[in-house]
Amino acid sequence: MDPDAPSPASSGPPVLFDRALVRVRRNRAAREFSRYDFLHARVADDLLDRVESVSRDFDTCLILGGGGAVGRALAERPHAAEKIGTLIEADLSEPMARRAAGPALCLDEERLPIADASVDLVLSCLSLHWTNDLVGALVQINLALRPDGFFAGAMLGGATLTELRQAMLAAESEVSGGAAARVSPFADTIDLAGLLGRAGFAMPVSDVDRLKARYPDAGALMRDLRGMGETSALAGRPRTPAGRALFERMEAVYAERFAEDDGRVPASFEILHAAGWAPHPDQPRPKRPGSAQARLADALGAKEVSAGEKAGG
Repeated sequence: MDPDAPSPASSGPPVLFDRALVRVRRNRAAREFSRYDFLHARVADDLLDRVESVSRDFDTCLILGGGGAVGRALAERPHAAEKIGTLIEADLSEPMARRAAGPALCLDEERLPIADASVDLVLSCLSLHWTNDLVGALVQINLALRPDGFFAGAMLGGATLTELRQAMLAAESEVSGGAAARVSPFADTIDLAGLLGRAGFAMPVSDVDRLKARYPDAGALMRDLRGMGETSALAGRPRTPAGRALFERMEAVYAERFAEDDGRVPASFEILHAAGWAPHPDQPRPKRPGSAQARLADALGAKEVSAGEKAGG
């Protein structure tokens, strides 16, 4: 029996992802990751945009994930670099962590080994979508931040790889008469700001970045996903490898359903961004209901009508 396996009576979150397999996938991808890190590079730039928009500096910054992408982007962003003192990059995979140009750690975001109130800034670059307990991971990040510390993170959302998921399900239904989950489910377009609030962050915000990559065929997309370390790591995945016939049919279905006029096929990626602050007494707080000193009608130059009156035509 695996001593780390949850007991049937465990009240913890469901285990959707095999974290050991996520690490293996990232270990294998580390050597040639720079050939396939276009999503991580885009996210790294977006995260640094958020850092630059904040009117304060950060003595210590912890990066979660990204395979060194944030550090590389920072080297090209002198304004952002001036705002950050010590930069520490971390990853679930040791080979990925070693891609950092400076200090690096190999760690598990689900069991964050960072002392409470020890860092000023945490950035997460496409790693949290592999956690089984997202709110729990966010709580640990919040605890690691000093009061008034800042967090900004990005993860893949539910519309990611929708074309691949549809093509795989249709192909497996045809080939074997049934369909298994072979593409990892990503979080639906969830209220990330709400999750940050549940995790104790102040002033949480979230937004969505959607982009489309184009490939010669579905096989090229699959090679990119392996190169990113982003292939399925479902805990409940089928244990028998998919055969050649399934992948050949999947590629054909993908092309039939989604190929564009020039024959290339699209792949959708949805990136969910969120940011928030570790609580501090001096942060602004929302006003009490009823405490406003000015009327909206006065600001708009409009006549105020009570709820009991009918509006005239």
